[in-house]
Amino acid sequence: MENTNSNFLEINVLDIDGNQKTIADYFINKKVALIVNVASACGYTNSNYKQLVDLYKEYSDRGLQILGFPCNQFGAQEPKCELDIKNFTQNKFKVDFPLFSKIEVNGINTHPIYVYLKLQSGKFGSDVKNLYDIPWNFAKFLVDNQGKVIAYYPHNIEPKEIKKDFVDML
Repeated sequence: MENTNSNFLEINVLDIDGNQKTIADYFINKKVALIVNVASACGYTNSNYKQLVDLYKEYSDRGLQILGFPCNQFGAQEPKCELDIKNFTQNKFKVDFPLFSKIEVNGINTHPIYVYLKLQSGKFGSDVKNLYDIPWNFAKFLVDNQGKVIAYYPHNIEPKEIKKDFVDML
């Protein structure tokens, strides 16, 4: 697991098409982001993707960003390649918020963005070497445009329930 002391906005990510970006690229004119580990074959897939798309459609112009990070660490529920993930989410749910290349959110290969989110949330431990695991697909972190983790929501909290926590920030 890579130790990340870097600024949140400087964390490098690969978008769903394999392009190198930084988190800052996704916060242009945005005030708050919902960062979610997503999967195509989970029991939470349909409701979460539909609600995330609805939230993005309603609030992206006001400053909401949604960032979806596919992960195959939970029951192998994201076995697709990036192209298939992109096609699936666009065709079935009309996803137009940013998606990224598959990452790991737990274990030795935890992506730096999830190391950061876990540490800053205060819900997963305070030591980079002993972080607790994200429990399942569709865990959500609400983050402001400076990288402050405002809240963590487990997989069983639906996106529509989070609206009350960010709408006044927009």
